[in-house]
Amino acid sequence: MRSTAVICVSFVLALLFHASLLPAADTPAPKPASAYPRVTLSTWYEVDAQWPQRPAECAWGQTPGIAVDSADRVWVFTRANPPLQCYSADGKFLRSFGQGLVGSTERGLGSHGIRIDRAGNLWLADTAAHVVLQVSPEGRVLRTLGTPGKPGCDEQHFNRPTDMTITPDGQVYVTDGYGNARVVQFDAQGKFVRDWGKLGTAPGEFSLPHSIVVDSQGRLYVADRNNVRVQVFDAQGKFLAQWQNILVPWGLWISAKDEIWACGSSPMPWRETDATLGCPPKDQLFMQFDTSGRVVQLWTVPKCADGQEKLGELNWVHGIALDSQGNIYATDIMGRRAQKFVRQK
Repeated sequence: MRSTAVICVSFVLALLFHASLLPAADTPAPKPASAYPRVTLSTWYEVDAQWPQRPAECAWGQTPGIAVDSADRVWVFTRANPPLQCYSADGKFLRSFGQGLVGSTERGLGSHGIRIDRAGNLWLADTAAHVVLQVSPEGRVLRTLGTPGKPGCDEQHFNRPTDMTITPDGQVYVTDGYGNARVVQFDAQGKFVRDWGKLGTAPGEFSLPHSIVVDSQGRLYVADRNNVRVQVFDAQGKFLAQWQNILVPWGLWISAKDEIWACGSSPMPWRETDATLGCPPKDQLFMQFDTSGRVVQLWTVPKCADGQEKLGELNWVHGIALDSQGNIYATDIMGRRAQKFVRQK
């Protein structure tokens, strides 16, 4: 009995001793000491929940195209009516137009790539009507490349063109595209100059040339999407380089300083269910390159499930553009929207 009493007393004293070491209920627990400087050296982005303030009468369907003009106005090219919608950098609705401008199929409008030339005119790739349009900011059609409603593969016809880029002297290069596998060049008057490329995997061949930009030296960068590479050409179509094993490139954008941005997903193999590679993609990313193909910056965004999209997530990211402050504007297909990702450093 005595030994049992001693054990009980010892146990109680041990409990009291340990209790005396605990902080009081109203005393905050000490923060763990950190030997690391809590400094973020990388550039990062946060979604702007207030951008844009879209009016109820402006619908969004699948949204492939986006461009930013010299005044930081953001042009959204969507597969709904009106297909062209313009917003300010702070999200204010400015204008919309384009009802009946873009062809349609059973899958919806043929809205795809959008670019803005030095005069402020819009260039639109219409995959349903097989044309590329030059349109004034007020909606007046200035030029049509291709033959409306008639697909083909010659000097007067495209087959579901995807994108275009315009040089300072007015040369136009078109990626043609879903139905063909080539790049087509036109002069400043809209006259056919040359084309190059065919379906394949060798350098200079394409499998879904999906986006195109030109740098200050006249070099062309083509998002060869199904081949998981960006191909580089000179102004005459001579193959210069290819950037492989980095991303599945969906959209390209280039700054006046030759900063090349791409959106898309990480490399992945073909699946039995893929009509085009990576649909659906396994992830979503933005990537910046220099003109040599060196990766300068990477930022990933969560990939969401169909119908469960949340703010700041993307679902089949398709288009990318940046404003003068380095903020990223991105569109997606299944997410059916455009979003602004604000640069934090």
